[in-house]
Amino acid sequence: MSTRESPRRREVLDVLRAAPAPLGVAETAERMGLHPNSVRFHLDALVADGRVERRTEAPSGRGRPRTVYTARPGMDRGGPRDYRLLARMLLSRWATADPAEARAELTEAGRSWGRFLTDPLPPDEPPTPERSVARLLGLLDGLGFAPQPEGGEHGPPERIRLRHCPFLELAEEQSRLVCPLHLGLMQGALARLGAPVTATALEPFAEPDSCVAHLAGAPDG
Repeated sequence: MSTRESPRRREVLDVLRAAPAPLGVAETAERMGLHPNSVRFHLDALVADGRVERRTEAPSGRGRPRTVYTARPGMDRGGPRDYRLLARMLLSRWATADPAEARAELTEAGRSWGRFLTDPLPPDEPPTPERSVARLLGLLDGLGFAPQPEGGEHGPPERIRLRHCPFLELAEEQSRLVCPLHLGLMQGALARLGAPVTATALEPFAEPDSCVAHLAGAPDG
């Protein structure tokens, strides 16, 4: 359970942050008016989440070493995230641009990321169409597109059906901006592999449950 989901755990963090020195379980429980076992449970969870640091202090005299806790410095990582809003803000850069210019820029941005995310084939593995497309399918699967090759009974697939979109809500809102990124991603990956095939087009929501990318021979050079 994260601190965002547990008000009591957030309260434990607040007590540790307000303390001038590290606190033990009993001291934390006393300040919160809770049973030590309950506080220990929350402290252990916070340590596991990396929010709290636990260490052992040597006793000042006789007695056992003392386990104490301090809140790790830094911003609260238990708060909410909204990366979709960030993506919308970034896409707004092209929302009012000339459609052709926006598509070209976004496709090139996708190509750059496709090249970045793809490792070249080993020198002893020529970039055959089949081998290159297999590597592309692996990349797309790892990114969450759930790709399914189609066609090409006697060669590499002619199409790749994308059965899942990791940016579905954004693609539904702004397919003319998001889909060129996906097409460029595939083109960049295949170019990085030196593949003799490339992705020529991407049909957004070609079927109710999928988009379809089309493959063809890459132009010379």
